[in-house]
Amino acid sequence: MEALIEVVVFLAIATFGAALARRLGLLAPILLVVLGLGLSFLPGLPQVRLDPELVLVGILPPLLYVAALKTSVPAFRLNIRPILLLAVGLVIFTAFVVGTVVHLILPDVPYAICLALGAVVAPPDAVAATAVARRVGLPRRIVTILEGESLVNDATALVLLRVAVAAATAAGGHVGAGEVAREVLVSAGGGVLVGLLGVVVFGHLHKRITDPVLDNALSLIVPFAVVFAAEEIHASGVVAVVVTGLGIGHKQPLLMSAASRLQVGAFWRLIQFLLEGLVFLLVGLQLREVLRDLDEPAGRLVGITVAVLAAVVLTRFVWLIPATYLARLVPRVRRRDAPPPVQVPLVIGWAGMRGVVTLAAALALPLTLADGREYPRQLFIWLAFAVIVVTLVAQGATLPAVARAAKLPPDDPVQDALSAAAVQQQASRAARDRLEELADGAPEAVVERLRGLVQSRTNLAWERLGGTAQETPSQAYGRLRKEMIDAEREVFRAARDSGRIPEEVLVNAYRDLDLEESLLRQEADE
Repeated sequence: MEALIEVVVFLAIATFGAALARRLGLLAPILLVVLGLGLSFLPGLPQVRLDPELVLVGILPPLLYVAALKTSVPAFRLNIRPILLLAVGLVIFTAFVVGTVVHLILPDVPYAICLALGAVVAPPDAVAATAVARRVGLPRRIVTILEGESLVNDATALVLLRVAVAAATAAGGHVGAGEVAREVLVSAGGGVLVGLLGVVVFGHLHKRITDPVLDNALSLIVPFAVVFAAEEIHASGVVAVVVTGLGIGHKQPLLMSAASRLQVGAFWRLIQFLLEGLVFLLVGLQLREVLRDLDEPAGRLVGITVAVLAAVVLTRFVWLIPATYLARLVPRVRRRDAPPPVQVPLVIGWAGMRGVVTLAAALALPLTLADGREYPRQLFIWLAFAVIVVTLVAQGATLPAVARAAKLPPDDPVQDALSAAAVQQQASRAARDRLEELADGAPEAVVERLRGLVQSRTNLAWERLGGTAQETPSQAYGRLRKEMIDAEREVFRAARDSGRIPEEVLVNAYRDLDLEESLLRQEADE
């Protein structure tokens, strides 16, 4: 019972923190981490120790899955080169730089375990990147690159961590090149195969299921089933979940009914909101636990912390500038992709926020080395925690200002509206053609009503290009129809209260009216 109460309390705090962040115009992840830091020393508040297995297998898979579901596969494929340069190349580069810096400061600690720490702090967090980048309003391509990086980089870091830990705990303190190659092949290749199998199996099940509730339940099962299958063959569960999410998300219009897509989308928005809030709050709440067993002289602690933070932040810029421009010296790449202004790699470089995966990986570091010797494990956990807090709070809080100072050209809303209107006109023409094919025998009033509906959707798409302050016909329609729906609701509610209709009739009527109002609100927001 106490454990359940604690979960409810933390969910309530996370929800309150997210609501407060929206009211104050702040980024929710940053406020929640700061709130957790403050609450960690509050007397009477239960202290929660993060279980790394719970994070890596219980929390990370659904968050990665929902992020992959919403990722555009064509956009991901179009930006695959910068994504892999960041998600693979930069992670490895950062891990070796940080590992070398730590080994130089602590020469008695074997290089393999220092490299393991480098792998721990190397990957920016998927949750932080998604939560911060979109809220900041960065150009669409930068958001795609950051989200693509965060989807893949955890796999790179965890594979490297596994190899480094194996070397640190193996007899002789090293592993052979063959073992490393086998580990990478099984982990990455196995993850891709399991992910593709997940697309086939669960895509088939989604296509066979017609009940939205069952579709929802299956969607919740997918990320965990894929992770468990991948872990069973020692493959990367992260890669498997991302591949499955990308595949299912790309094919979703062909796999699920409209009702299922609406319900699954609403369900995952709720799960993402609750888990993201809980994750950032729990990161902050670990401060007391991290400091409790830390036994280091203050001077050395500050020195090594600053050195690791500098290595983590600077390596991203050192890697990004050459990776952005040197590849474009190749004529074929230059013709296909013109070099961006220098502000682009600078903004991407400042968007390297770390998160809960870094802390979970640090907590999963071994207790002792191969020969039974101890190493400063608690110091390593502190360093990982410091990297999370500083990059998330300092970089995350200043990223909007950096983005504004960079003066990156924003996505052109007029061009988006023009493209949408052109496609909507083609879609409306296809709808009218289909209507004319099937109109014979149908009541003329019904056919005319459908023709008017098609025309109104076309008009709405073109009206968005107007950009005038005057109310458009579609806006007037939405405003008036909203008032009419409120009046209808009141009549049904009064009829229920007086006993003229049962509760079931009210529920069905409200459902239809709510769906119509939701559509009106969606059209008004677009």
